[in-house]
Amino acid sequence: MDAMELYNISERYMELINPCSAEKILKIGEAAGLGPDSRVIEFGCGFGEVLAIWAEAYGISGLGIDVREYACERARQKMAERGLADRLEIVCGKGAEYEYEAGAWDLAACIGASFIWGGYRQTLAGMGAAIAPQGRLAIGEPYWLSSQVPPEYVRQEPFHHEHELLALSCEAGYDWEYAVRASHDDWDTYEATNWRGLVWWIENHPDHPDRQQVIDYLHRTQEEYTRYGREYLGWAIYLLRPQAY
Repeated sequence: MDAMELYNISERYMELINPCSAEKILKIGEAAGLGPDSRVIEFGCGFGEVLAIWAEAYGISGLGIDVREYACERARQKMAERGLADRLEIVCGKGAEYEYEAGAWDLAACIGASFIWGGYRQTLAGMGAAIAPQGRLAIGEPYWLSSQVPPEYVRQEPFHHEHELLALSCEAGYDWEYAVRASHDDWDTYEATNWRGLVWWIENHPDHPDRQQVIDYLHRTQEEYTRYGREYLGWAIYLLRPQAY
């Protein structure tokens, strides 16, 4: 079983597939000035919940790209059920290879999926040309909470400290205009909902040949979060605006 299928299993009970809340997504949309005339493109859109929240609250239109067929099918079904299919399109494919219309978007978002381009710096470069001169970027990204992270965890997860993310943004010509950060409760809810999906699958697939792999994945993610993640890892969505100076 590959990693994508494991994600499909663990995210069974999720709509937002990051340690975040609908309220915080709304705050980013408000700070970005989203409205009925706004066009949004989201790379790594998952189940399309971020776009759906902004469409229902602010009336945006937009496009979401995700590599997983399962995620795209679920997102399209959601848009149809919530009456948003005429405003929100879902494209299945690799975000880094999608040929978007340059300068045509009011907001380009990548919420928790900078791995699409290989990191935060590359994400700034990969999305930057999408936005109009007064447009913005929204990037959801993990970061270290401490300078005392155990070396064995750093080797597993090569993240930045938040001040490094800020420096990379400035170097690329952006200011941070706004940010929302994950709380412990956001993280706990996200991780526990992943575990719930995995446990459901394990209980309902007693004879599956990959069952032990899923059990091992459940235990590994629980061990990692309780030993390291909750203490050392933060997550935030940053709203970036091109520098006007």
